[in-house]
Amino acid sequence: MSITRSIRSSLFALALLVISAAGFAQISISVSFAPPELPVYEQPLLPGDGYIWTPGYWAYAGDDDGYYWVPGTWVMAPEPGLLWTPAYWSWGGNGYVFNNGYWGQQVGFYGGVSYGYGYYGDGYQGGRWQNGQFYYNRSVSNVNVTNIHNVYNTTVINNTTTINRVSYNGGNGGISARPTAQQESVVHERHIPPVAAQTQHEQAARTNPEQRASMNHGRPAVAATPKPGAFSDHAVVHAKQTGTPYNPPVNRAAVQPTVNTPAAHQGNAGRSDRPAANRQPESNRAPSARPNQPERNKLEPSRQPTAQPERQPERSAAPEARAQQRQQHAQSAPNKPEEKKSREEKPKQNEKPQ
Repeated sequence: MSITRSIRSSLFALALLVISAAGFAQISISVSFAPPELPVYEQPLLPGDGYIWTPGYWAYAGDDDGYYWVPGTWVMAPEPGLLWTPAYWSWGGNGYVFNNGYWGQQVGFYGGVSYGYGYYGDGYQGGRWQNGQFYYNRSVSNVNVTNIHNVYNTTVINNTTTINRVSYNGGNGGISARPTAQQESVVHERHIPPVAAQTQHEQAARTNPEQRASMNHGRPAVAATPKPGAFSDHAVVHAKQTGTPYNPPVNRAAVQPTVNTPAAHQGNAGRSDRPAANRQPESNRAPSARPNQPERNKLEPSRQPTAQPERQPERSAAPEARAQQRQQHAQSAPNKPEEKKSREEKPKQNEKPQ
């Protein structure tokens, strides 16, 4: 059992890495139930110049482990001028699909999810590039101005009508935001996948049981780190206690979401490749449970035995038919013993009596 689970986990991780390196659109991983809400946490202090904030998100480790939290962290930009578009989950018609984050000249669409600290569902207000150097907005980013001097102060108004912690777009209870024309154009621009430090950061979260939603109930032990992979750093940030704890579905592989979508989408979510509950093999069913088959030693009313036509009583035939049958029988029958006897007893005409 443990060997099978290890193999499945390794294959799932390999699929994530391959797809992440191949492109930055929707990843072909579909989960039947939505991810938990975003945990509430404080942003760690900026570790140094050139780092850009990448918010935390829920990733998925397969049916055995479910969702796990990848902490938010400061990441060094791979090139000057690049900004980070966060990963997000979206409803794909028959499940929730993961969309990987990427680096680009502009911030693209990330589902309208309000991750905070500059990522309020549209663009990034935590800083900007200027003359090849990144400047941090002090009203959004946690910056020590004693060490970092390339800062500015611009108040950011969160235009989100409803402040919530929903972590996915579309589906039942999801965010209804849609990409703008400008955000759609970003899809066709040059993108860079997550750097090695980000990939290792995600894998470290995946192998840490305390990061799984099934264990932390939506309150991860490490919500944010000052740098990628620094899970044991003294500056790590823990999630705050919020609302009702998250409890994953009992049978995560079989649960299907309830979504206000056309019936065709709901039908696809049924996963016909899984056996139905309480369905028994045909050979193990009781004889009475088999459709269109009578029980043994019991005749159905519509199948009662009937007498053969030739065995029916003679009275059931019409009088004309009975007379015709007797005539045919008399003609075809051989001489009866009575008729032969009467001829033998009749004396011959030319024979004299003695």
